[in-house]
Amino acid sequence: MNSEFSLNPVEVAMTPQQRFTEFLQSRGKRLTKQRQILVETIFARHEHFDADDLVDELRRVEKSDDVSRPTVYRTLKELVEAGLLRQMVLGGRAVYEHDYGYPQHDHLHCQRCDKLIEFQSPELAALRDAVARENQFRVTGHRFIIQGICEDCRRRRRPKRPHDLI
Repeated sequence: MNSEFSLNPVEVAMTPQQRFTEFLQSRGKRLTKQRQILVETIFARHEHFDADDLVDELRRVEKSDDVSRPTVYRTLKELVEAGLLRQMVLGGRAVYEHDYGYPQHDHLHCQRCDKLIEFQSPELAALRDAVARENQFRVTGHRFIIQGICEDCRRRRRPKRPHDLI
């Protein structure tokens, strides 16, 4: 994708772990060892993932044997509530991405391979703002997902079979 639509970095005052700790304290909770492992694993890289992907990743991380599946689901919910993760439902499954420290952006979603391509468009934001102004609507954010088929999947068309030619 060309740089015209690429995401620019956003400066943040706290690390994700610091922000999550502050969120938990505001709810009378603490950052347990299991939650800490989850935050470190999730924010070690920027990729879209679902709970199963995270559980598989945790199996590869040392000292993560004591993080149960229910803890993963509870912590994902808390991270969304804290504004650190964003949840999207694609094809009936919950998919997560980093929200804290990332600019407002949108997605292209391949309906064959589930690939997500992030992009940012000032023109789209301007259109959103114009429609909101026209309707006296205060925008707090938006989510725009364009469904389709990615280039890789289009190239991988199934080979022609003899009975297809009839």
